[in-house]
Amino acid sequence: MTSIGILQILVFFGLILALTKPIGLFMSRLFQGERTFLHPVFRPVEVLVYRLCGVREDQEQRWTQYAGSVLAFSLIAFLFPYVLIRLQGLLPLNPQGFGVSQVSPDQAFNTAVSFMTNTNWQWYSGESAMSYLVQMAGLAVQNFVSAAAGLAVAVALIRGFARHETDKIGNFWVDLTRGTLYVLIPISVIAALVLVWQGSIQNFEPYTVAKTVEGATQTIAQGPVASQEAIKQLGTNGGGFFNGNSAHAFESPNGFTNLVQMLLIFILGAALTYTFGHMVKDTRQGWALFWAMAVMFFMGVFVAYPAEQAGNPILEKLGVERSATATQSGGNMEGKETRFGIAASALFATVTTDASCGAVNSMHDSYTPLGGLVPLFNMQTDEVIFGGVGAGLYGMLLYAITGVFIAGLMVGRTPEYIGKKIQQKEVKMALFAILATAFFILAAAGISTVIPFAKGSYWNPGGPAIANLNNAGPHGLSEILYAFTSQTENNGSAFAGITVNTPWYDLVGGLCMLFGRFLFIIPSLAIAGSLAAKKFVPTSAGTLPTHGPLFVGLIVATVIVVGALTFFPALSLGPIVEHFLMHQGQLFSTLFVSPFDFAQGVVSASRTTFPVWS
Repeated sequence: MTSIGILQILVFFGLILALTKPIGLFMSRLFQGERTFLHPVFRPVEVLVYRLCGVREDQEQRWTQYAGSVLAFSLIAFLFPYVLIRLQGLLPLNPQGFGVSQVSPDQAFNTAVSFMTNTNWQWYSGESAMSYLVQMAGLAVQNFVSAAAGLAVAVALIRGFARHETDKIGNFWVDLTRGTLYVLIPISVIAALVLVWQGSIQNFEPYTVAKTVEGATQTIAQGPVASQEAIKQLGTNGGGFFNGNSAHAFESPNGFTNLVQMLLIFILGAALTYTFGHMVKDTRQGWALFWAMAVMFFMGVFVAYPAEQAGNPILEKLGVERSATATQSGGNMEGKETRFGIAASALFATVTTDASCGAVNSMHDSYTPLGGLVPLFNMQTDEVIFGGVGAGLYGMLLYAITGVFIAGLMVGRTPEYIGKKIQQKEVKMALFAILATAFFILAAAGISTVIPFAKGSYWNPGGPAIANLNNAGPHGLSEILYAFTSQTENNGSAFAGITVNTPWYDLVGGLCMLFGRFLFIIPSLAIAGSLAAKKFVPTSAGTLPTHGPLFVGLIVATVIVVGALTFFPALSLGPIVEHFLMHQGQLFSTLFVSPFDFAQGVVSASRTTFPVWS
């Protein structure tokens, strides 16, 4: 590591720390119905929205009604972009003439589910498949409302802890409107203007065809990029207007915009910890969650950064310089932009997978095994390390419930958290959510490694082995595992190197996104309803303090141990074994065929010899 690289990481975290309290306090007052400095501007719009939609602002909902509203809204949020994508060839703002030939029904299904669930997993290159209208009215709108829905669920769960002896946890439609109007829109507008100032583009021009110095022609894609870039990061949506994502110069022109984008990814997830503490009338509780997240953030970034800065030992044996000098960065620069460098790339990879963002400024498939392990494991912790907008907080609170339950078992008393007894229902719901995502990740990845299917078909027992669709060996397993982890955890980043644009991956991946989103939201709301109905339990001599270093360590240990026990066998066969093979300086040779083909005597799949870091 270099001193400049470490300084970049510390400056970034310092800015997040400085912004956490003011933004968190603003959201606390907003969602408790207090007046804020933005009310003179947005209050008339808020009231108009309620009148047009028939929403009674003062009418709160039970958790079942709140969950029903979330599901109903999500259904509409899926159908609208699906229809828009399928009809884009007939609609305006489509100078490239994109239509049904660019997007099949299963691809449209995957995309609509992806943006509705705040995943933004993209099987396509944005500049070659989606019209300007789809990008703005379909996808960018979902970036706002899917993030606002997650924010609303987090606030509802906070109310469950803050309220006593009531069956009401708020009104979803009010929370959704306020989150969109007062939080997401103002910050996104400012961020978009900053990006335009720094060189991101924002226009409706047809693509430009230019002649290169050699005399060849080059098509330069354009479009309304900055506006979508701002909300994709702030709403932890991910995705990209261009296939290059945030590595593309039109999306992130320089190191300053790279910093701005990382701040946008983390800021709301971090601020919600203070919102939680302020709403439960004990800010120490919020800071405990913040520092638990911070500890895990530093653990991840200071594994990924050294791994990438160390580079590949096999290349060193070939005479390639791995050390950073005054004239070159050293380390592993494959798949990274020189305008960002190794430290900012590793930091971005850690940040985007700590949160449920999924935007990338470098290609994770080109990372060293340990460098690629960090983003993968970040997502497998249910992205509670600051996490997505709302999703990170309610995920962390489920782990906190699990942690105090474990502590209660150790001391032999009923666990308590924020003045509420944690009983059977809360623990069951928390563990169900945590285990459900793990089940779908491992089941989908396991089936995909053995099922024989051909590119472009749903099921083809006589088709070629999966080796034709992605790399072989441990790296190939990592690619499959990463794909389903990213989709189930609603992240959306891609390990690349794997062909996911098939009906199998489109349909199974879409289902994983749905299960990953709603099998976390519904248990969280059930817990909110259960906690809100409970009486306040005064702190006693036997109560576990939940605001100090001991509790921070307990949460960190709970998250890491649960993740390690669940995923360690799969990770051992992927990035961990690849790391050891790389340091042995070996080339990995394997015949990667499915058990079905092997049983049928179909062993003609090509034997692939490749460096294990590829």
